[in-house]
Amino acid sequence: METKSIVRALAAIAHESRLETYRYLVQAGPSGLPAGRLSELVGIAPSSLSFHLKELVNAGLLSSRQEGRFVFYSAEYETMNSLLAYLTDNCCGGNPCLSVNADACPAPHKAHS
Repeated sequence: METKSIVRALAAIAHESRLETYRYLVQAGPSGLPAGRLSELVGIAPSSLSFHLKELVNAGLLSSRQEGRFVFYSAEYETMNSLLAYLTDNCCGGNPCLSVNADACPAPHKAHS
């Protein structure tokens, strides 16, 4: 992923409603959820949700598809995985850093003042 795409994706999920919406869609799986159901789950008006969904689609984190009268939104897992890979690239000097062995990761270097 290019740096501009990373920044756009991080900016898109850096909002409480968008992050919550995105998490629901990741959990929903590839079939996604209709916009009306997302509005109910997140507890915001459809017009407000539409704005947030547009931001997530523009960032490449979601896709949409029309099915009859309904618009379904789905998480773009490839984008999500690329973003996670970018964020964890060279984590702990290339060593796996899972929560079970996070203590084994070297401490970050402190700048001297």
